[in-house]
Amino acid sequence: MTANQAQFEHPKKWRETCDPFKLDYHCFRPTEILGYPHAGNDVFHVKGIHDGKEMTAYVKAARQQNAAIQNEVSILRQIDLPYVPRVIDFGFQDTPFLVTAEMPGKRLSVIVSENKDCEALSYMEEYGETLGRIHSMNIKSIPVSDRKFFHAPTDEILEKLGLQYLKEYFMDAPKESTTVFCHGDFHYANILWENHHISGILDFELSGYGNRDFDIAWALLLRPGQNFLKTEEERQRFLEGYGKLGLFDERAVKYYMAQSYVHFMLFSSNDTDYMEYARNWLLKNCKR
Repeated sequence: MTANQAQFEHPKKWRETCDPFKLDYHCFRPTEILGYPHAGNDVFHVKGIHDGKEMTAYVKAARQQNAAIQNEVSILRQIDLPYVPRVIDFGFQDTPFLVTAEMPGKRLSVIVSENKDCEALSYMEEYGETLGRIHSMNIKSIPVSDRKFFHAPTDEILEKLGLQYLKEYFMDAPKESTTVFCHGDFHYANILWENHHISGILDFELSGYGNRDFDIAWALLLRPGQNFLKTEEERQRFLEGYGKLGLFDERAVKYYMAQSYVHFMLFSSNDTDYMEYARNWLLKNCKR
């Protein structure tokens, strides 16, 4: 196993999946399963043979009817950038699937670990600039699929979390939105870095045309267990990078971050540190 592969030691089989060796491949043949990444669809980290050479790759197979494998294949084949995965093989009959070449690099969560002395700050400008570059692309694609995170939390949810004071705030949603090509899931777990630069952007399954400022907010959102993007300085550095290539509405970004934090709090009640951070962020940023 190479040093790069060692960074991606995924768990052993943790649920029942399809058999990746029985998919209808055309030019790829898997030879060994290296791991089973946690994902909504069935994803396999594999060794295999392509064009007579051994390589490491990821196989993603549709697990649910709304899996957008065909959309992801279409998008990846239109983007010619060194940090976007190369499509090796795909099929849409029976069980739709996609095979992409493994990308080099590590996640920022591994590189900065505890983020002592705010090591992540020096990565934020390129992080934001890269999302701005994605948003400037002219890609043939469908609109993004609807998700619960796109909607303001109900009064019932706010009351359940003790956030009744936010009812008025969420009644004042951004009046307009700017539509761009969105990655749809641009956050640290889908971004790889090597030599202080982005080396891989993964998982375009949720990509399509959608709300620019929500896509920015989704990238800036602190997730449970994450040790960076906790500070306003980091977020502003990200936005400075984004601003090199595109405009954004900072008030709208904060609004969509707020509604996403509330949704995240619904399934993070056992993480006291995260709940405290989210409550403090909402109290500080959502004043009327």
